[in-house]
Amino acid sequence: MIGGLPVAAGAGRSTRPLPEHLLRTLILALLLLLVPALSGSGASPATAPTDRPLRAVATTAMLGDLVAAVGGPRVEVEVMMGPGVDPHLYQPSRADLLLLRQADLIFSNGYYLEGQLADILDRRARQREGIHAVAEEVIAERPDELRESDGGEDPHLWMDVGLWIAALDRIEAILVEYDPDHAAGYEERAAAYREELRALDAYVHEVIASIPENRRLLITAHDAFGYFGEAYGMEVRGIQGLSTDSEAGLRDLENLVRLLVDRRMPAVFVETTLSDKNVRALLEGARVRDHEVRIGGSLYSDAMGEPGTYTGTYPGMIDHNATVIARALGGSAPEGGWQEERAASEGKQP
Repeated sequence: MIGGLPVAAGAGRSTRPLPEHLLRTLILALLLLLVPALSGSGASPATAPTDRPLRAVATTAMLGDLVAAVGGPRVEVEVMMGPGVDPHLYQPSRADLLLLRQADLIFSNGYYLEGQLADILDRRARQREGIHAVAEEVIAERPDELRESDGGEDPHLWMDVGLWIAALDRIEAILVEYDPDHAAGYEERAAAYREELRALDAYVHEVIASIPENRRLLITAHDAFGYFGEAYGMEVRGIQGLSTDSEAGLRDLENLVRLLVDRRMPAVFVETTLSDKNVRALLEGARVRDHEVRIGGSLYSDAMGEPGTYTGTYPGMIDHNATVIARALGGSAPEGGWQEERAASEGKQP
């Protein structure tokens, strides 16, 4: 049986569903066959086209935000994975492969954040230029900052604004090298956005530091906030591992419930791309032990908010997360976050 459809079997033999890992392998193989010419006529030329804007594909909205900020009107950016999409479980479509074929430049995160798409990109990167795993390229220049958990590399670099500024620098360098005739514009836009992100980084440091020290414990649905914790001084625990493809064990849940009760923590957090089932199990476990814990808010982890909204931008995503965390754990942060703070300092309405 494949995808619920019966497959012919010999006489007297029952049909059984393919194991999930074999089904995924079959799907990936079929997708690769559908667009065998990805490295052909659609491969990046040696120089940037001059008769049209560059076509760039970013696998995630966080990367798309950086590419759009630096590229400005010179670069048309397509984001593959939108709001609410879990990149760890993403299954590429034929339309995705066509989009990749038509791109001049492709920006992925790397460290297998992109699930099955990562295998396609790794294979094509050996056959054509213009494919960049940005997080991996950043860490190649500063290997001491790589975070590892459960034996794997943590792909969630954007949770540390300082590291994401390094990703901005890397994207600027890629665009300048590929399209040197427009270098001045890329450099000007990157410099302006870099200053904005530095101010955002300072805000996150400030509001997280306002949380009482014994409450600087962040418990979320999966281990996406490790870089955030290391950068801003919080202990971080995820119910699931680095990838949402992992399973939460009963012992893991019990240990987290015990930690919540022992530390008298007031809140835990859900994520916009994941079910809240495991988080609610923590609440019930703490309640059984006579300790009330609430959901402090919904955090953006592997995807941003809706395009056209504040949380549909990288600064909005991080501002939201830091503000929600600080306020839920007893810290001091404006209700409207960094956006409100900036508007007040400029005499504007947020």
